[in-house]
Amino acid sequence: MTIPPASWSDWVHLAVWELWMGILICGFLSVGAAMVVTAPDRIITAEDLSGCYASPPVQRPCERIIYRTGALNAAFSALFGMMAMLIGGWLVWELWSAVAPKPITDDFLKLLNDSFARKWRDPRTWPWSRMFYAYAFALVGVGLTVAAGLGVSRVISDLRPIKTPIMRVNTSQQFRVP
Repeated sequence: MTIPPASWSDWVHLAVWELWMGILICGFLSVGAAMVVTAPDRIITAEDLSGCYASPPVQRPCERIIYRTGALNAAFSALFGMMAMLIGGWLVWELWSAVAPKPITDDFLKLLNDSFARKWRDPRTWPWSRMFYAYAFALVGVGLTVAAGLGVSRVISDLRPIKTPIMRVNTSQQFRVP
């Protein structure tokens, strides 16, 4: 891949590659974040309430939890979620390093670069063109992936029938003997 692209086909190749990388980055980061956030939901607690409402004497506090399971499932979900987010971060780094400028091989030019290199505190000297070549099309890929995901979730939510809530009214009546 040549940076900056020299021909129309190089631009198309860069755009397609970065769109694909943006889709992968968005996919890995969103799946990883979802797995980490939902990891505690994988722990299952079985409760038995029958002993709490038994006839006296009932032990206080009433032990309701019979067993818990799923801690290893939650740990692996969190682990795989973190690995997916690390892969997403690694892909972002790969985009940045793919557009790195060629290393300076001449000793005099290397000395000049070391002496008069960019000032990183001044945004006017930042490598904006490198950032454009690294992330412009990838951000479009991320946006397309997010839009496709939102569209699919919207279609899925529209396919589910809306159930009207069932109203239940409990009435009681008391009679007294006069």
